[in-house]
Amino acid sequence: IRLAHGGGGRFSHELIEQVFLPVFGNEVLNTLNDSSVLNCPDDQIAFTTDSFVVDPIFFPGGDIGRLAVCGTVNDLSMVGASPKYISIGFILEEGFPLDDLKRIVRSTKEAADEAGVLIVTGDTKVVERGNCDGLYINTSGIGIVRDGLHISGDGACVGDCVILSGTLGNHGMAVVTSREDLGFQSRIASDVAPLNHLVSTILNSTESVHVMRDATRGGLATVLNEIAVQSDVGILIEEERIPVSEAVLGACELLGFDPLYVANEGVLMAILPEAYASDVVRAMRKNKYGKQSCVIGRVVEDQKGRVIMETKIGSRRIVDMLSGEQLPRIC
Repeated sequence: IRLAHGGGGRFSHELIEQVFLPVFGNEVLNTLNDSSVLNCPDDQIAFTTDSFVVDPIFFPGGDIGRLAVCGTVNDLSMVGASPKYISIGFILEEGFPLDDLKRIVRSTKEAADEAGVLIVTGDTKVVERGNCDGLYINTSGIGIVRDGLHISGDGACVGDCVILSGTLGNHGMAVVTSREDLGFQSRIASDVAPLNHLVSTILNSTESVHVMRDATRGGLATVLNEIAVQSDVGILIEEERIPVSEAVLGACELLGFDPLYVANEGVLMAILPEAYASDVVRAMRKNKYGKQSCVIGRVVEDQKGRVIMETKIGSRRIVDMLSGEQLPRIC
């Protein structure tokens, strides 16, 4: 196992396809969405699980506790579910400062309150010194899906618009530039945020949403590639329309990163019919986490399974899936 197997790119997909799916595969798991939608007697529920190993555990704009809640809430929200309940498990290293744990617990509760979810069960384990890098968190989440709603990675249709809710790369660059060994004095704050209220805003504007994803590990480029393959379509994005802050752009240039592949924890991407795009963007901009929402591209019939970017100089290039590890330990 290499670090790249946890990076969300090609190696991660190969691990899933070659190791996990052949053994665990079933009609629910095989959809490969951020949450699985389950049919219950009265409601559809969405169920998801995640683990968080970010380094450092405190970073500008958040910490591992806020990250754990927001990541779980957002995975549920991306299939249109209304998040309700979360479980949380702490794996602590012997010697971890109690004051730091209390700070993380408070941050976790604040994020849950903001999202409107309940932490209903949990677990704590302590391992010997040196067997864990301070603190890891595992979560699971349950949400309720509206009747008749179906949002999935295989739903993109030719002619659809691609909408982005905010600037790219803030979380990944906030984490990497806050690492002491790099010597940065970071001015970049993570975008980590619960997006369920923004998703509700979108769905109240129209339920004709075909795909939603939060662009976490592997960034926007990897998410779009996943959808292009699942939906068997091409996706054309325009470089000039993609919002990236000057601070993130500068840090990426200095460190040799591409913002398209840098992780986000408070940005979603939605694909929906062009007829609804303007109204949805207008509604999203009224939410504090969607003020920079914009259309960045469209779904096309040619180049099936590929993502193409129209550059600022008018040329076109293939935007491939992340291969290898760009930013270790960012979520």
